[in-house]
Amino acid sequence: MPFVIPDGLAPEVYPLAWLVGRWRGTGEVAYPQIPRVSVVGEVEVDHDGGPYLTWRSTLRLADSEQTWGTERGFWRVPPDRPEDLPEGRFPVELMVTDPAGYLTLYAGVVSGGRIDLASDLMARTADAAEVTAASRLLGLVDGELMWTWDIAAFGEPLQNYAAMRMERVG
Repeated sequence: MPFVIPDGLAPEVYPLAWLVGRWRGTGEVAYPQIPRVSVVGEVEVDHDGGPYLTWRSTLRLADSEQTWGTERGFWRVPPDRPEDLPEGRFPVELMVTDPAGYLTLYAGVVSGGRIDLASDLMARTADAAEVTAASRLLGLVDGELMWTWDIAAFGEPLQNYAAMRMERVG
């Protein structure tokens, strides 16, 4: 089935057009000081015609409706393209906040159905756990959204924190 650019989508975010929609799936969260848990994830990526996309993500424990984590944010494709970036690849930014007291600015590259991001700026409230770095990989694989989220926290080096496999539900 051919991909259709969503109506009213700003041309600036065409490289991210495949991400627009609602996604739902399952995965796991685990980290050295956090017990492994199964989670259900819901992601909504939307637009209002501006040169950005909105991001809403919620993880719930698979065996209950208890929320594990939630975040809100914005995707951008910066207008300035680095000279050394190969054709078909575009710079991308994701700015996210969550109620646990974090603000993270990710910078990276989108190419086709793959987005590679690394934290460029991390800020936290005084009572939030210390997370010093993060990275994310999102990919469209056989029509499903796959993503991984690595963090460096609690004195541990950068390593996997969460991974999801999601289907488009809207």
